[in-house]
Formats: sequence, C-alpha cells, structure tokens
Amino acid sequence: MKHALRALSGAIYILWLIVIVFTITAVYSASQLGVDFNDQPRTSTSGAIMTLQLPFSMDNKGLYDISDLNLTTILKDNNGTLVSKSSTVVRLISSGNRVDTTHNISISLENMTSTSLSRLLFYDADLDADMSLALKYARVIPLEISTNIKNFTQWGAPLYNLAVGNVAVEPHNTTLERAILPLSFENHSFFTLNGTVRTEIINTLNQVVGGATTPINATPQRSYVIPLVVLVSAGYGSFKEARLYFDNSVFSYGPVVMPIG
Repeated sequence: MKHALRALSGAIYILWLIVIVFTITAVYSASQLGVDFNDQPRTSTSGAIMTLQLPFSMDNKGLYDISDLNLTTILKDNNGTLVSKSSTVVRLISSGNRVDTTHNISISLENMTSTSLSRLLFYDADLDADMSLALKYARVIPLEISTNIKNFTQWGAPLYNLAVGNVAVEPHNTTLERAILPLSFENHSFFTLNGTVRTEIINTLNQVVGGATTPINATPQRSYVIPLVVLVSAGYGSFKEARLYFDNSVFSYGPVVMPIG
C-alpha cells in the first residue's frame, strides 16, 4: 500500500511539473504573438454591399499552434443602433508561421432602409466599433481581448441635405398643368445613385393630383440638382406635399414626405 501511495505521489508530482512547465512556456509563447494592422483600410462597393477591407497579420513566434482565431467587428451608429456585424476566422496558425489576411467589414445598404437606420440615408455619421479577437492557444487555452473604438469610420449619407425648392406651375393643356419641383441633395456616399425617383403630389385635401417618374444619376461626393416635372390635374387646389420614392441599384426607399406650397 505504501509503495502504491508513493508511486501515486510521484505521478502527481510529475503531473504538476508538466502543468507548471506547460503554463510557463504557454505564457511566454503567448507573449510572442504579434498582430499588426499596418496597411491602410480600403473601401469597395458591390451591388448593395459596402465593404471596409482591413488587412492584418498574425505572427505566431510561440511554441504552440493557434487555432480558431476569430476577429469580430460590430459597427454601431452614435445612437448605439447596430449597423453591421462582421467576422473573419482563421482555423490554424502553426507555431513559427505568419498569416496575412483581410478582415472585411461589410455594410448592407439595404439595411439602411429599416426604420432604425433610415436616418443614415440623409445624415452623415461617425460609426463606433466594438472589436474582439478570440483564439485557442495550444488548442486548449481560450484567449480573448476586446476594445471599443470611437469614431472608427465615417458614414457618408447618399441623400444628404435633401430638399425640394419652390414649385413652379406652367400650362400644359386644357386638362393638365405642369408642376416643376427642383430636387437637390449631396451624395456623400461611395456609390453612384443610378435609378429613378417617383414623385407624387398631394393637395390639401390629401388627394394625389399628379405623379411622375424621373431618372437620376448622382455620382459619389458630388452635389446633384434635377427638376422633377409632374403633370397635375387642372383645378388641383393647393399643394400640400410631395412624396418621393427612390429606387436604384443600391436601395429602394420611400415615401420621403417633403412639404411644398
């Protein structure tokens, strides 16, 4: 019995020695990990997706492999509303190896038409980021760090400073008149608004007295002005508002109600 207990004590001692050596080497090796975000982010658009490409590298100079690396970025507007959540996963970085990859932060422009985010169609904003990096070290030790970055990136509104000027009415024929509304906005986004705007004119009796569809082609980072020509019924009364419906390759949104008189 004493020999068995002595053998068990020796085994426990060896086990603890292994644990201590592994812990020391793991801590030392973890300190040798290098994460770099050296290159400048790049912005691209494809269809209704805007992507912020963030190149980064992980240099594993330690003694153990890194597995299941997960870099996650959550973008929020200044009201704390979720704009996007993007993750990049690297399954394995072997000891002594370096991985260069790109973390793509994608924003679906179709989401901007939701009630909680539609203001970003009309107003610029600084977006905050919650970033987290999680991984397994030596395939068994979970590690995670996180940070919050204020004003991580800027959002440019595609319909910034949207306005409808004073309406002008001209004769058209005996039953119709032509209402001309100057539409203006600044496209602060990274994409071209190539599509149409459908206009409905409402009188003070809440009746639709005329409508028209006008093509628009607003290039990025430029001001845009176009007349909206709408045929309205003669004897329309007094104008109350114009309802605008935007439809393009990037998003569809409406109505935007603009008072007119």
